[in-house]
Amino acid sequence: MYTRAIVRPPAANFADGLTSVDLGKPDFAKALEQHTRYCTALEQCGLTLTRLPADANFPDSTFVEDTAIFTDRCAILTRPGAASRAGEVAGIEPTLREAFARIHTITAPSTVDGGDICQAGNHFFIGISERTNTEGARQLGEILATEGFTATPVDIRDVRGILHLKSGIAYLGDNRLVLIDALADHSAFSDYEVVRIAPEENYAANCLRINATVILPAGYPQFEATVHALDYSAIVLDMSEFQKMDGGLSCLSLRF
Repeated sequence: MYTRAIVRPPAANFADGLTSVDLGKPDFAKALEQHTRYCTALEQCGLTLTRLPADANFPDSTFVEDTAIFTDRCAILTRPGAASRAGEVAGIEPTLREAFARIHTITAPSTVDGGDICQAGNHFFIGISERTNTEGARQLGEILATEGFTATPVDIRDVRGILHLKSGIAYLGDNRLVLIDALADHSAFSDYEVVRIAPEENYAANCLRINATVILPAGYPQFEATVHALDYSAIVLDMSEFQKMDGGLSCLSLRF
């Protein structure tokens, strides 16, 4: 059960952030509107929000998930793989220290983005990507082990079309993983019930199970029908402006 989340709205220079897709320049006013609706959805799911101010020093800083990993036992400060995002961790650290008694830190030469980390119960899948390196996966796995968790690295560097592991995976609870086709047959996920995403709906793989509700992006009717067929309540949100910047639903909050 989640009770809290940390969020940060996009700054006016949001469009200057990093992106690997060519979907056009995001509309800032619309992005703010979408972020407000996202925050409202989290509150509807029972979460109390800590709202950090927008930070124009870091255009990507609305994607707070990349700066930390939360568990029910500790928090872990990451070390983002993009040099332009390095200062975001220091900006969020004071807020984390108010919330967690134990905090670990990823150190050089490791890099870890929170978007590459998918927790499934007491197990963690750690994506090795352009942003999370092999050393980062090893170091994070060792930290998690000291806290009683297990972890499996999943190399996604040859998987086209996804920046982070969680661009192609989500844990729904109930031993269910949402997976894009390129990951669905990976041996790391063989012990789970797989909910496959149709290739034309890959973006919907980045959904969020928050307590009794699944939050999913708008525009993916097949996956929405699947969520309802699995008897989950659903909230559907337009994420168009964040998609233009490689962002999804999980990226916009740290939940605990």
